[in-house]
Amino acid sequence: MLAFSTCWNNARHTDGEHMINEILELGFDTMELSHGMTVAKLPGIQRAFDAGRFNCVGVHNYFPSPTEIMIDAPDAYQYSADHSPERSRAYSETLKTLEMAKRFNASYVVLHMGSIPNMPHRDWTKLLTKKLMNGGQLSDDYADDKLAAVQKREKSGPRYYKRAIDVLERLIEPAKQAGVVLAVESRSKYEDVPDEREMVALQEHFADCPQIGYWHDFGHVGLKHNLGLLDHDQWLAKMEPYLIGAHLHDVQWPDRDHRVPLTGSLPYDQLLKHFKPEMPLTWELSPTRQTKQIENAVKLWRAKYPETLKEPAK
Repeated sequence: MLAFSTCWNNARHTDGEHMINEILELGFDTMELSHGMTVAKLPGIQRAFDAGRFNCVGVHNYFPSPTEIMIDAPDAYQYSADHSPERSRAYSETLKTLEMAKRFNASYVVLHMGSIPNMPHRDWTKLLTKKLMNGGQLSDDYADDKLAAVQKREKSGPRYYKRAIDVLERLIEPAKQAGVVLAVESRSKYEDVPDEREMVALQEHFADCPQIGYWHDFGHVGLKHNLGLLDHDQWLAKMEPYLIGAHLHDVQWPDRDHRVPLTGSLPYDQLLKHFKPEMPLTWELSPTRQTKQIENAVKLWRAKYPETLKEPAK
C-alpha cells in the first residue's frame, strides 16, 4: 500500500488543509502525518480528514511538535537522554502523539528511540562517510575507524538500549488504547538506538506483543549498507517476522537519502520481496524534491510494482 508523508511539504504551508490538498494533487489519498507539525495546522488537517478527503495510515512522533520547538526536530527530546527530565518529556510528548493517532484513526506511530550521548555523530558516522566519499572505503585506515566505532558502540550501548526497552514497556498500554502499533524505526547513524544487533534483541523481547514492531527506512538502511555496516537485503530478510511497513525513499551514492524513489541506487527489485503487498510503503521525501519529479516517479512505480498498490483488508 502506498502512502505519502507530510514531511515533504509541511514547511511550505501555514494552513494544514492546503498542505493536504497539495499531496492529494500528487495522487495520494493515504498519508502519514509527520513530525515538525505546528499546532496551528491541526484545524485544517482535521477539516480535510472529517470531510473524508484523506486516510491517515500513520503518525510520526512527535505530532504535533512540542510548542517550544521552532524547527522540525523529531529528536528534540530523547528516551535515551542522560537527564531524567528530558526522558520524562519525551514520554509525555509521545502520549500526545498517541492521542493524535487515535483521533486520525492511524494504524501505527513511528518512534525514534534516541542516541548515545557520548558518541557524537561528527566523530563516528560522519567521519566514516567523509572517507567513503573520498573513495577510502577499502583502506586500512577506514577499516580501523569502523572497528573503533563498533567497539565504542558495543561498550556504550547497553545502558541506552535498556532505556529504550523501559519506555516501550510503559507505552504498550497507551498504544493499545490508541489502537496503534509502535513502529520502532531503523536509523541512519551508527550512534542511534537501537543499532542492528539491539533491534533484533528488542524485537525478540517484544515478540509476543502485538503493539510493537519494526519500521524499515529504506534510505537509512541504504546509508549503512554503503558504509559497510550491514547488507540491506540480508538485514530485511532477518527482520521480516517483525516488519510493519517502511519509509520509502532513495539514496544517491553515498550519503544523500530522502531522494525520490527510482532516481537513486537502491535495488527495489531485490528488496521489495520482503514486504507483504498490504504493508504501508510511505514515501518520505526531502522538501527539496520537485513536484514533477515525484509525479513521474509515482507513475513509473505504479507500473513497475503494481503489487504494492494493494489496500489492507478492512
